[in-house]
Parts: sequence; structure tokens; C-alpha cells
Amino acid sequence: MTRALITVGHGAAGQTELTALLRGAGVARLVDVRRYPGSRAHPHVKREAMRDWLPEAGIAYRWDERLGGRRRLPESSPDLWWQVPSFRAYASHMRSPEFADAVTDLLDDLDTDVTAIMCSESLWWRCHRRLIADFVTSARGRAVVHLLHNGRLTEHSLAEGARLSTDGLLYYDRV
Repeated sequence: MTRALITVGHGAAGQTELTALLRGAGVARLVDVRRYPGSRAHPHVKREAMRDWLPEAGIAYRWDERLGGRRRLPESSPDLWWQVPSFRAYASHMRSPEFADAVTDLLDDLDTDVTAIMCSESLWWRCHRRLIADFVTSARGRAVVHLLHNGRLTEHSLAEGARLSTDGLLYYDRV
């Protein structure tokens, strides 16, 4: 049986709460997918801090900038289904070799350990984790679940505007 990739957003959760949430879901490895992994409001989720306290909690940690959001929107984007420019920009990034390599590494992690990707936004549907989940489910055929702050796991459903091309790339051009 293959494992499902878990997504989680740290939101305003403290270190103890976040640790309990991850442990409750059986997470053994956390891949940080924030492009700029820092927080003035929540210093415990800075990359340097997480690199220290997560392993102490029994959870491996790595940061992967290649999966990070906050991408530039190209002049011409076919991803017209997305109304939010940052999501359109990330959709374009998902067709890069850099992104494909990062997802391969992520799924290698998943083949070894129960793995979660983490960003700052608590709500997965308001975060680029949603797009990563779309790609992992449609292009790589793996299950994805979203870990909510109440501990509940919800199965990912593909965005309505998503279309997998014959070359394995994902477009959001169904308008």
C-alpha cells in the first residue's frame, strides 16, 4: 500500500500544538515548501528553529525552495482558470524541470517515511499546497490528504479547471 502525501499549514499553531498535530497524523518527515521560511510573529517556525526542534520531536525536517510559492507571473499564462495571480504564477512554475525534480525527491521521501509538506497558510485551498496536491494526484498518481488543525485529514480533490496534458504537465485552462 502506498502512503498518501500529507499537507499542513502551520498558521498560528505553537511549537507544542504543531508537534502534536504532526505526531497525531504519524508524520515522520516534514518538507517545508515555503519559499521564504521565516516568521517574525512565530519564530518557532523559522527554518533554523524547525531544523532544531523537529528532529528533537522525532520528525525529520528539510526545506525545499524548489517547491516554494511566491513565483513571478509570466507575461503569457495559459492558466486562466485561476483568478488569483499568485496561483497562476505557481501553475506556470509547475511546468518547470526544477519543479518536476523537486516532486520526484518529495515522492522518494514519501516512499521512505510518512511525509508532510508544510507552508504557513492554515487553509489548504488558499495555499500553493493545493496546486502541489493537484500535480501529485493527477500527474504522479499518488493520494494526498490535507491535515487540518483539528487533526482531521481530508482527501484532496482536483481543481475543476485542471487538465493533465499528454506530456504529463498540468494546465488550468478549463474556463
